[in-house]
Amino acid sequence: MSATKNIMKNYAKNAELDEFLQNELANAGYGGVEILKTPIGTRITVSVIRPGLVIGRRGMGIKGLTSTIEQKFGLPNPQVSVLELEVPELNPMVMANRIAQNVMRGGAFRRAALWALNSIKNAGAMGAEIMVSGKLRSERAHHEKYRVGVVPKSGEMASKAVREATTHVLLKMGLYGIKVKIALRDAVPSEVEIVEKRPEETQKEGDEGAKAQE
Repeated sequence: MSATKNIMKNYAKNAELDEFLQNELANAGYGGVEILKTPIGTRITVSVIRPGLVIGRRGMGIKGLTSTIEQKFGLPNPQVSVLELEVPELNPMVMANRIAQNVMRGGAFRRAALWALNSIKNAGAMGAEIMVSGKLRSERAHHEKYRVGVVPKSGEMASKAVREATTHVLLKMGLYGIKVKIALRDAVPSEVEIVEKRPEETQKEGDEGAKAQE
């Protein structure tokens, strides 16, 4: 197998594992996973809000999860550890899932997005951007963006400071995508001046079949 095909295969497997964990650990407040292959196996670090729900009584929960991962994904000697999220509001996966849960309970997308922006801002983020796509106000699919503060779009600052995550929610009108980007203030050099902005709805575009991806 060529190096390129091997990389693509690993990427696809990692994406499948991430999706599996997102569903499996939803009640624990899943915030993402880091996967590192080592000479002795595969090190998997799962970030959650409530680690006790993952570990379980006498470690039975994490043992069962490790066994499932090994059998389902064929990872050699997986070593699963759990990391508690100290500030969940600065984790894009957590916030995307919170927006999804809000609208599943009947809340409006715009209100849920603006609430999330305020929560992220109050937690100390440099900025955040939320994009929601789907049939929001009509039969035609489009997307809306909401932004607060500063979110670098390119360059070294963007690669270091910005974290992003995407989730989907199925409602009566169809499938909706929710993409959250959070710019972390701690990752920005102290000499950079930040110009703050208020939470706002920044863009509405008609885009047939749009998804929560740029």
